[in-house]
Amino acid sequence: MSSELLVVVGPTASGKTELAVRLAEVFGGEIVSADSVQVYTRFQIGTGKPTAEERARAPHHLIDIVEPDQPMDAAEWARLAEAAIREIEGRGKTPIVCGGTFLWVRALLWGFAATPPADALIRRAHEERAAAEGRASLHAELAGVDPASAARLNANDFVRVSRALEVFELSGVTLSQWHAEHQFRELRHPHRLIGVRHEPAGLDARIAARVTSMLESGWIAEVQGLVADGFGGARAMTSVGYRQVHEAVASGVGGDLAERITRATRVFARRQRTWLRSQPVRWLDPGAAASGDLRVLVAPETE
Repeated sequence: MSSELLVVVGPTASGKTELAVRLAEVFGGEIVSADSVQVYTRFQIGTGKPTAEERARAPHHLIDIVEPDQPMDAAEWARLAEAAIREIEGRGKTPIVCGGTFLWVRALLWGFAATPPADALIRRAHEERAAAEGRASLHAELAGVDPASAARLNANDFVRVSRALEVFELSGVTLSQWHAEHQFRELRHPHRLIGVRHEPAGLDARIAARVTSMLESGWIAEVQGLVADGFGGARAMTSVGYRQVHEAVASGVGGDLAERITRATRVFARRQRTWLRSQPVRWLDPGAAASGDLRVLVAPETE
């Protein structure tokens, strides 16, 4: 093995976890999750978290580490990931990053824009305004000062919308400008990106099968329990899949729920593939990822 950090990426349902577990078995590694929903406790079925069998095969880090109502962003996750990587390496093991939240992956590999620190008073004011006027009012304000950030953020994503407004209020510079000027230029970790490539039709079928399995495993009941316990407004509830289940629970209309989730997930997967097209990913075909010699398949080009 070289000193490059192995990073498993790919669209949702492509088989990232299984590939990461196989890599961990081959290289004596441990897995650092880079998933913005898997970090939360109680969000289980719809997150695609590693199974008990997969966790038995390889230790996993940064899963189930914060409560649903606690904040977590790319900068904080990258700090925790750095600590996990050092700990893994300190025990003579190989860290393997795995996940589909590419902003977080980039924050780890290239650093993150040094935006102003959080301000409790501003956040409290945003919370009070959202409670009185609705989250859409904050999103509308953001659209007026930072259209680029507003366009990429869901109006219900209070944490991120609030943070984008907070950055502008504190600095007079928009969050999108902070990111554009930084552009992740400072490499922090030499790395190899690895993924499993599926044809679009094959990935669509995998997504549909996974949605069906999750619903059959009790996804609706899980969301009902989260809502009953006061977590209906949690950030993770706005993620693809959970948003659709939450809407069905709130309206009492199930109907074509599986199709709605599948359609939204396919759109999400297309956005992931679009970003990955510009990245130097070592793509493996599904058969090779499942049973091939990974030492050869992921070896650096110069070796």
